[in-house]
Amino acid sequence: MGVEVVTFGCRLNAFEAEVIRGKAEGAGLSDTIVINSCAVTNEAVAQARQSIRKLKRERPGARIVVTGCAAQTQTAMFADMAEVDRVVGNDDKMRGEAWRETHAAFAIGASEKIAVNDIMAIREMAPHLVDGYASGLPRVFVQVQNGCDHRCTFCIIPFGRGNSRSLPMGAVVEQVRALAERGHAEIVLTGVDLTSYGADLPGAPKLGMLTKQILRHVPELKRLRISSIDSIEADSDLLDAIADDARLMPHLHLSLQSGDDMILKRMKRRHSRNDAIAFCDRVRRLRPDIAFGADIIAGFPTETEEMFSRSLDLVDECGLTFLHVFPYSPRPGTPAARMPQVAGGAIKERAKRLRAAGEAALRQRLQAEIGATRDVLIESDGQGRTEHYLPVAIAGEQVGSIVPRVIAGVDGERLTA
Repeated sequence: MGVEVVTFGCRLNAFEAEVIRGKAEGAGLSDTIVINSCAVTNEAVAQARQSIRKLKRERPGARIVVTGCAAQTQTAMFADMAEVDRVVGNDDKMRGEAWRETHAAFAIGASEKIAVNDIMAIREMAPHLVDGYASGLPRVFVQVQNGCDHRCTFCIIPFGRGNSRSLPMGAVVEQVRALAERGHAEIVLTGVDLTSYGADLPGAPKLGMLTKQILRHVPELKRLRISSIDSIEADSDLLDAIADDARLMPHLHLSLQSGDDMILKRMKRRHSRNDAIAFCDRVRRLRPDIAFGADIIAGFPTETEEMFSRSLDLVDECGLTFLHVFPYSPRPGTPAARMPQVAGGAIKERAKRLRAAGEAALRQRLQAEIGATRDVLIESDGQGRTEHYLPVAIAGEQVGSIVPRVIAGVDGERLTA
């Protein structure tokens, strides 16, 4: 057996899983399972622990290595698990040296499990071109930023990822060009706090400048997509690119978190409710067909029913299509964990209502697509996605191709074409 990577959490973790597999196999590891963990919620941490126990029962001879955000923030907890052979730091997991040291430790039967450094001391970001992507895979990710300098009161991620650091523009452009030349039709730019891109680089270029440089210097790239952004940090170059270049997909996922100004202040967010609505209105004027997704937390500490209703109303007021709902869970060490908590039953009920609102908004958008002609990226035999990231049932097309199709109807939560 080689190296199996089991990933939890965000798209960035999914990208990093490919790097981890390559580095670990290159270091000579075999019959090893790497758990690339997430720390964003208590549930994510619990899922990682459950998976570790299950995998050890299924493959008792395999070595289990835990890395990722939860490994960085709760190192001792994972090291104390009998099933775990080693805990590798969240920045170290991207370095070949860490996996060579892990291989050496296994070879000599070393008893020390922990190989986690101070992530706050990391100031630079190294490029990691993924060689493991299958040629012609329709959609691939490029990590351009890591870490976060903000301290939202609910969030543990800065302590799992470190301070914000960016990949130089030239390195990003070269990665995108290499991937486009391999036949990948769509590339997604990803990071922890994507709109803080460039603040640590000479001249402090912003995400919009990076986007324009990619589109200008990689003409063979068919599609560029931006992952989750903080709308208050979106710069004028990014908005220009959204308005002017059809290769930049009309789909943005926003880190909104709440629709109530007092809750946003207690979260230590940097935008207001009106800021979020104004941003969506502005972008929609530039690109009328754009689709918005958003992260919203249900049941943040001190949230009343009236405060929650403002988050619910935000679905319509911002014209959201995709909703990612997080039932609030206290993360140890964060300020929000010390605030007056909302009852668990109320949190679940509010999350359910938010999800129902999101499902209704998605159905409405799907119905509105009927009769439109969309360029569908074929992801697999039988399914593709439009420019707006809407799923389409479609058969008989080559995976990786982009085909114009008239949307004929809706089949459940998918379009038909």
